Amino acid sequence: MTRNGRVLVTGVGAMTPLGADAPSTWSGMLGGKSGVRFLEEEWAVDLPVHVAAGLTVDPASLLPRAEARKLDRGEQVALLSAREAWRDAGAPQVEPERFAVVIGTGTGGVLATLGQDDVFERAGMRKVSPYAVPMLMPNGPAAWVSMDLGAKGGARTPVSACASGAEALALGQDLIRSGRADVVVAGGVEACLHPFTIAAFAQMKALSTRSADPEAVSRPFDVERSGFVMGEGAGMMVLERTEFARARGARAYGTLAGSAVSSSANHITASDAEGQVFAMELALRDAGLAPADIGVVHAHATSTDSGDLAEAEAISRVIGGRTAVTATKSMTGHMMGASGTVGAMAALFALSDGMVPATRNLDELDPRVELDVVRGERRTGEWSAALANSFGFGGHNVSLVFTA
Repeated sequence: MTRNGRVLVTGVGAMTPLGADAPSTWSGMLGGKSGVRFLEEEWAVDLPVHVAAGLTVDPASLLPRAEARKLDRGEQVALLSAREAWRDAGAPQVEPERFAVVIGTGTGGVLATLGQDDVFERAGMRKVSPYAVPMLMPNGPAAWVSMDLGAKGGARTPVSACASGAEALALGQDLIRSGRADVVVAGGVEACLHPFTIAAFAQMKALSTRSADPEAVSRPFDVERSGFVMGEGAGMMVLERTEFARARGARAYGTLAGSAVSSSANHITASDAEGQVFAMELALRDAGLAPADIGVVHAHATSTDSGDLAEAEAISRVIGGRTAVTATKSMTGHMMGASGTVGAMAALFALSDGMVPATRNLDELDPRVELDVVRGERRTGEWSAALANSFGFGGHNVSLVFTA
């Protein structure tokens, strides 16, 4: 049985390794572009990983200097993407108390934390920035966006590793369905490209150490996949109560029709098909749809050996093997806390534009993956519903269902 109330998506914003806004990111996905590049910083020389997916534009360059210096890089990206989504939605006139913000992140202001610790160790306490605490707080992006847009209905921050951005959308949907908000800006952000974080992920064997051709490193579902590529970015959506959006004559990309959050309670880092199956089944039930209704699946698919296999099994069990599956991390790398929202954006745009991006670098499908993964060229068609998956360390599973 579904919960009450439909939720429309009326605005989208993004900053990713493919572009500084949502349209350029989507165009890059459809064109099969890659945002993975060599790490040219001196600190990367001694690391086993030499590629990453950084932003195409420095977010600080798009903000007034006085504003940028108060913000961690992740907060800068979140603020710019939220402003884009808000403009895209037509800046709804909503009572501040009926307007909320939900922005997830996996690591919070880790760049500020590590950077300010370096300052403290090198120069002492008096050189530490007075903005250090607001910059390192995981809730910083949600707080800054709420102040910038005037949202007084709550500023919330789900922290669920790489599922954070997707969980933010699910929470935003819940706020509207429960009657506590008319409008919610929801999304995810991550900006943590740093020698420590790269070293930490490399030590757990999660990252690919290949670097001969950076653009070919991230290869979900391919037999030669060898680990994920770290990325940075943000994705934001404006969610609205259907009646509120219609009353103001808003255009909508589609409907966030269902969502589900589950926890595998199995292993701190390993993927678990059972928990993923549970999340997908709950999301479909929440949307009031059957597996056959799903025409497109945006897979979490990070390009790790066991992770891709677990998800492929889960999708096969719930949806079957004939639905078009895409994995855009092959182009953006893994933006962790931001990936769930950017992946949801791709699923939503696939419905509204009738195009599914091809999965890049899929030269030979792993024979154990019994799915129709789109590769080579983007696929065109008409679909009424799409599912987007996001999974995170700690056993966090989130599935979202969108309808046209």
